[in-house]
Amino acid sequence: MSTSEAVTGSRTLNALLRVLTGIERLGNKLPHPFWLFVALSALLALVSWGLAAAGVSAVNPATNKAVEARNLLSADGVRMMAGDAIENYTSFPPLGTILVVMLGVAVAERSGLLAAVLRSGVSKVSPKWVTFALALTGMVAHVASDAAYVVLIPLGALAFRAVGRSPVLGIVVAFVSISAGYDASPLVTPVDAVLSGLTTAAAHTIDPAYLVTPLANYFFSLASSLVLAAAITLVTERVLARRVESIPVDADAADHSGDHDLGALVLDDRERRGLRAALITLVVFAAAVVAAVLPSGSPLRGEGGSIVQSPLLTSIAVFLGLAFLAVGWAYGRAAGTVTSSRDIPGFMAHGFREMAPILVLFFAISQFLAYFKWTGIGEIIAINGAGLLKSAGVSGPVVFLGILLVVTVINLVVTSGSAQWALVGPVFVPMLMLLNIPPEYTQALYRIADSCTNAITPMSPYFVMALGFLQRYRRAAGIGTLASMTIPLSLTLLVVWTLLFFVFWWLGIPLGPGAPVP
Repeated sequence: MSTSEAVTGSRTLNALLRVLTGIERLGNKLPHPFWLFVALSALLALVSWGLAAAGVSAVNPATNKAVEARNLLSADGVRMMAGDAIENYTSFPPLGTILVVMLGVAVAERSGLLAAVLRSGVSKVSPKWVTFALALTGMVAHVASDAAYVVLIPLGALAFRAVGRSPVLGIVVAFVSISAGYDASPLVTPVDAVLSGLTTAAAHTIDPAYLVTPLANYFFSLASSLVLAAAITLVTERVLARRVESIPVDADAADHSGDHDLGALVLDDRERRGLRAALITLVVFAAAVVAAVLPSGSPLRGEGGSIVQSPLLTSIAVFLGLAFLAVGWAYGRAAGTVTSSRDIPGFMAHGFREMAPILVLFFAISQFLAYFKWTGIGEIIAINGAGLLKSAGVSGPVVFLGILLVVTVINLVVTSGSAQWALVGPVFVPMLMLLNIPPEYTQALYRIADSCTNAITPMSPYFVMALGFLQRYRRAAGIGTLASMTIPLSLTLLVVWTLLFFVFWWLGIPLGPGAPVP
C-alpha cells in the first residue's frame, strides 16, 4: 500500500469515527423507548387537534369512504383513551403471541437446550468451514433472542482459537451474524411473532380482516440465513482475515481467558444424550402435527379443507410454544437439568420475568397505536402518500429502496426492532397496500433495514458488549477497531440481502406459507 493510500484510508476511518461518535451522542440524548412513545402520544394529541380543526380528510380508495382526522383532545378522544386503555393493551396483537411462544422458549433456554445447540453448531468443525459454521450458527441463534449474544460471541472466539485462528475474527463473525442478520433465521423465532402481530395491526387500517402469521416471511428468512452466512464467510476470508493481521492478540490474552475454556465447546455425555432426546422429540412432534393435519376433515384445517387459512397457521404461536416446550423438557430430562415436572412452571416463570421490559414497552406502544388508529392520521398519511407515489409514477422498486434508506437511518438511533416497526409500520404497511403491495413484502423489507446496521451503531448495547469481549484479547481495541471490521460486513449484507429481496419480488416467489404474491 502506498503512503497516499494509507493517508486516504486513515482520513476515511477518522471521518467514520466522527460520524459514529455523533450518532452515539445523539442516541444518548433519546429517552427510553417507553418515554419516547409517551412523548409521541402527547405530540399526536396536539397534531390531531390541529388537523381536525383544519378539517383534514382523505378518501380511502379501498372502501370509497372519507376518512377525517379526529381530535384526540376532544371529549370522545379522552373517553377513548381512558376507557379503552386496558383493551388496547390486552388486545395488542403481539402480546398474546409472544407470551405463548416464550412459554416454550423459556423451557428450552432454562433447560440448557439452546446453549447446547449453539455450542454443538461450532464444535468439531474443520478449520476450512469454521467461519461459515459460526455464521450459520449465528442465524440459528436468533431463536434464543438476545441471549444469543451472551452465549455465541465468546464461543466464537474460542472456536477460532481452537483451530489456530484469531479469536478477534471469531468475535466479529459471531457478533455480525447475530446482529446484522438479526431478522433472518432457518427457524421460526420470537421476532417473527412480534413483527407479524405489529404488521397485522397496521394492515387493519386498510383491511380489518387481514392476518399476517409468524410464518409469513419464513421462506425469505430461510433463504436469507443461508445467503447471509455465505456473504459473511466471503468477506471475512477475503477482506477481514487480512485486516485482523494488523490487530494482534495481547500476549497475556490466553492467560486472561484460560486455555481450559476451549473445553466449553465440547459437549459432555449428558448434553449429547439430551440433544438426541430433543431431536427425537422434535421429529415425533412434527410427525404428529403432519398426521393430524393430513385428513381433509381435520379440525386443524380451515374452511373447505384449507391449510393456508387454518388453525395450524393462524395459531402457529401455540404450536411453536408446544414444540419448544416438548424439546426443552425432553432435553432436560435426558441431560438431568429437569428433575421433576415442577421445574417446568418455574422455567416458564423465569422466562416471563425476562420478558418484563418488553411487556412494559408494549403497554406504551399499544396505547400509541390505538390513538394513531383512532385519529385516522395514519390512514390519511398512507392514502395521500400512496396517491403522490401513483401520480409521480414511482414503481415498487423505487419505493422499496426509499423505505430501506429511511428505516436504515432510523435504525442507527432506534435499535429496538419492535419499537421501530411500531413507529413506521402503521404508515408504510397501509401505504404500500394501497399500491397493491402485500404487507408481507413490507415486513420483509423492514427485516433488512432493521438488521444490517445493528453491527455498526454504538447505540446498540450489544455493540458495546462485543467490544468488551474484543478487549479481552486486545485491550487497546476501541469503537473504531470494532467498527472497522463490522462496517464492510454490514454494508455487504445490506446490498446482498436487498438483492435477494428483489429476486423474490421479480420472480414472484412466495415469502412464506400462504403469503400472497403480487
